[in-house]
Amino acid sequence: MQAALRPLVSDSPAPAAAEPFFPPQLLARLDKNGPRYTSYPTADRYHAGFGEQDYRLALQQRRATQPAEPLSLYVHIPFCDSVCYYCACNKVVTRHHDRAARYLDALAHEVALHVEELGAGVPVSQLHFGGGTPTFLSDAELTRLMDDLRTAFRFEPDAEISIEVDPRTATPERLAHLRKLGFNRLSFGVQDFDPRVQVAVHRVQSFEDVRTLMQSARGLGYASVNVDLIYGLPLQTTESFERTIAQVVALRPDRIALYAYAHLPERFKPQRRINEADLPDRATRVGLLSSAIDGFLQQGYTYIGMDHFALNTDALAIAKQRGELHRNFQGYSTQPDRDLVALGVSAIGRIGNTYSQNAKVLDEYYAAIEAGSFAVERGLELNADDLARREVIMDIMCQGRVDFARIEARHGLRFGDYFSRELLQMANLAELGLVNLRSGEVQVTGLGWYFVRAVAMAFDGYLRSVSSGASYSRII
Repeated sequence: MQAALRPLVSDSPAPAAAEPFFPPQLLARLDKNGPRYTSYPTADRYHAGFGEQDYRLALQQRRATQPAEPLSLYVHIPFCDSVCYYCACNKVVTRHHDRAARYLDALAHEVALHVEELGAGVPVSQLHFGGGTPTFLSDAELTRLMDDLRTAFRFEPDAEISIEVDPRTATPERLAHLRKLGFNRLSFGVQDFDPRVQVAVHRVQSFEDVRTLMQSARGLGYASVNVDLIYGLPLQTTESFERTIAQVVALRPDRIALYAYAHLPERFKPQRRINEADLPDRATRVGLLSSAIDGFLQQGYTYIGMDHFALNTDALAIAKQRGELHRNFQGYSTQPDRDLVALGVSAIGRIGNTYSQNAKVLDEYYAAIEAGSFAVERGLELNADDLARREVIMDIMCQGRVDFARIEARHGLRFGDYFSRELLQMANLAELGLVNLRSGEVQVTGLGWYFVRAVAMAFDGYLRSVSSGASYSRII
């Protein structure tokens, strides 16, 4: 259904390179904390009232109603050899690689539990390994895990199979083994090439090593290679980050993810090792982002939305042009909106109209799985209001357009009445040049696309009851 929407056509083109991407008056009004909307409702709304039995029922209902519909799979590998100080992921830092054996056993049990409920051979169109550091696993361990998954599920011939790779420990030989296992997409965690910044965040890797891996990936025929970057890290300056941007562009990755660093040391212990005095001030952060966007656009990258860029030839850019973008827990995707089975500690999945998250503590995850139960710790069953708002928010985030008649037909409501408060907010955003409010639709402008989270937030029913958005990252 999403593909039927026309792609974003802006009456206001993206700002020219010589102009500021983020006018100060807009920053003053709109740059606040807000969700990234990899799901709606967002994960902070999940609760312990949704548990293991609820998840089983969701799986059983899927088997009864959509047994042949393709799945997406996510596998979380929590282990890391060393800690990166900026990291907010769920991870286990250890040098003891033998700890992976028990984890692989648990994953195999968790896969078997899903087969019991879904049946064997359910088709899979997308698989992603995240972490932590998935390449913490040895070649033999990765082979075992992929064998377990291929035995349980039936991978479609054109399935997207991706993995996050730590360039500090990967080699061309390792990339060749991953390719042999069926991986066709890679994501390299670079973050920044500046040596001073790398030392400050405890993640040192050379440009030359990443370049070697990139060249190897090209030769091995990977369909898409992504590079992750972070702005707002300690000791970053506009000049140093411009050098990093130039180096990344020289590598010519198919996709680039540019994330904003959120400094929350009270929540994430590794961040306490960062000297707050070394963090860029607000004006510098905005300058870092502006120069990055400018650099990528000048070098032929398409701005997908939020923190994603892609070459015009990449499937993600093509999907945006066609109005076929989607969004899941890994960010923007070319895959249709479909169920996601999430495996491993802390992993978040979606089945039907439910979201669920596994236990975040490794011992609790093991205890549940080894007792023959799913490790679901919390979740949410969406109500009718959630479903309507989710569709509107995802239309904004992915297509930049909301068709009132379409929402009315799918959810049995009168858009102008149901979302009257939100439309008043849209009128205010229209005055700022962020949306065009026409009869029967809202459309995000080129300028508004850079503030798309603020547009989507207007339709978030849960934010009304929250006095502060401190648990979210800043929009810019």
